[in-house]
Amino acid sequence: MFKDLLNPTDTSSVKKTESGDEGNNLSIREGGVNEAVKQLLGGRAPGVDEFLNELLWMENLTMVIPLKQPIVFELEGFYIPPGFGPLLFFLALFTYMAVLLGNGVIVYVIVMDKNLHRPMFVMVCHLLVCDLLGSTAVLPGLMMHFLMGQKRIAYIPAIAQAFSVHTYGVAVQTVLGAMAYDRYIAVCEPLRYHAIMTSARLHSCCALAWLLALLLIAVLFGFHMNVPLCGRVILHVYCSNRGILGLACIPTPASNIYGLAMTWTVSTGIFLIIAFSYIRILHVSLKHGRIDTSIHSKAFQTCASHLVVYVLYQIASVIIIVSYRFPSVSENLKKFFSILFIIVPPAINPIIYGLVSKELRSSIIKHFTI
Repeated sequence: MFKDLLNPTDTSSVKKTESGDEGNNLSIREGGVNEAVKQLLGGRAPGVDEFLNELLWMENLTMVIPLKQPIVFELEGFYIPPGFGPLLFFLALFTYMAVLLGNGVIVYVIVMDKNLHRPMFVMVCHLLVCDLLGSTAVLPGLMMHFLMGQKRIAYIPAIAQAFSVHTYGVAVQTVLGAMAYDRYIAVCEPLRYHAIMTSARLHSCCALAWLLALLLIAVLFGFHMNVPLCGRVILHVYCSNRGILGLACIPTPASNIYGLAMTWTVSTGIFLIIAFSYIRILHVSLKHGRIDTSIHSKAFQTCASHLVVYVLYQIASVIIIVSYRFPSVSENLKKFFSILFIIVPPAINPIIYGLVSKELRSSIIKHFTI
């Protein structure tokens, strides 16, 4: 509407300002809206810039129309070269089946074997459930994208996928923090371990880890309420909080600040808990290892798998951050790195715990040997 007022098709009506040189004719198309209006107003009228900003804001306001339900998003997804879709589908299917089989077997064995109903194995079970949540939230949709080119996703499934991915990201860390506390008690207070880590306290620690993750993510997604959306294309391979709110018609600073603060607080807090636990464990193992050399090997067997899993998760997260700092990295590669944290840890965790824990390995053989 305002463009028609500032961009007349009949340029002959615009007079020359000083001389007869036609090069001085006003041309909005060549000089831009700002310069043209300034020339029309003689370049001397006060408040020209404010007038232009108000004018352009009113024009944008008339052009931005919030979407109405039902909203259907479209994921940008990967660029798939012709003929490579079925291959990528089978790779994703193989990865998902490996995650389901590996994590499912260990969860089943821990649940069925009463000898494994101990704090360490119960927490491992919770960690593997986290892995299943993250992988199931993303990989089935990714397989449909590879096989059928499906990129569309409705609003409610999009929110559910984003909520599940973020819950996975926080719950993995809180469960690892609870596991670090358990390992600290087991090594530093071995005589009081069973008195401290009772069944009630064990289940309280696990419940607290999940409730904290769910509460933090529920608050994060509470910022979606009453936020109008003006776009449909999510520039990612799966839905996320930032990917959806990036389509908002209005700025969302509160969500941005809360998201950054939550991420920093959770990551730093869990790192401090794990660092404190392992510093104390190292101190105790060095102190008492002079008397009993078996303490070193016991501490290593107890803590190695947990530490490897934590480091693996952090490496996958750092790769995502670093990849987005290099513009030369291809978009497909950045998107691949962004899904590593929900593919690599869930696929490797069952192998790590199966190899390190002799009791778990024996129980798996006993349950699946004919």
